[in-house]
Amino acid sequence: MIGPSSSHTAGALRIAQLARGMLPGPILRADFTLYGSFARTYRGHGTDRALIAGVLGFGAEDSRIRDSFRWAKEMGLEYSFTLDTQSRDCHPNTAELRLENAAGERALVTGISVAGGAAVIRRINGVEIDLTGEYHTLLVRHRDTPGVVAAITRALAENHINIAFMRLYRESRGQMAYSIIEADETISPEAAAQIQAHPPVQSALLIPRIS
Repeated sequence: MIGPSSSHTAGALRIAQLARGMLPGPILRADFTLYGSFARTYRGHGTDRALIAGVLGFGAEDSRIRDSFRWAKEMGLEYSFTLDTQSRDCHPNTAELRLENAAGERALVTGISVAGGAAVIRRINGVEIDLTGEYHTLLVRHRDTPGVVAAITRALAENHINIAFMRLYRESRGQMAYSIIEADETISPEAAAQIQAHPPVQSALLIPRIS
């Protein structure tokens, strides 16, 4: 890894990598809110550089992390940082990311760094989830209607994808929901496209496993 801290550098980068995968295409705007320990030590431990690098798609061993501010300018990424050292009801290594892509689509993602360079995404657009990036992942955003889960699993079976874990999270009954499918093998773009073609599905995004 590049950087002085597995929690504050590598873990922060992993949060941003996972968040980046929740919108299609390049990210043009990223607004970060840092809490607790992240907010207090973010400059000294390179948390700010790591978060930007993750949004740009750099890996934990990429030497460009050190110059991620410059790379952000060159790649057209606008960003800001807000610090919150007062909140006491969150994990000490918490980052909230407001992301916007070229199409104007937005995502609000909250993640925590849990030591050793690992991270967990806890919330997307106000919905509580649990995503680690340890598996090849498909994130499906859809309306909470009968038959959607069956359509997802049928498409994966037809494309010979073995599901390791599948979890459904929803805002409330009949509203928007997220299905997270984790698999041991790569999930093909064809499988994602087949799922996205189902009318209640708004998006089916592939999030590669982060080693």
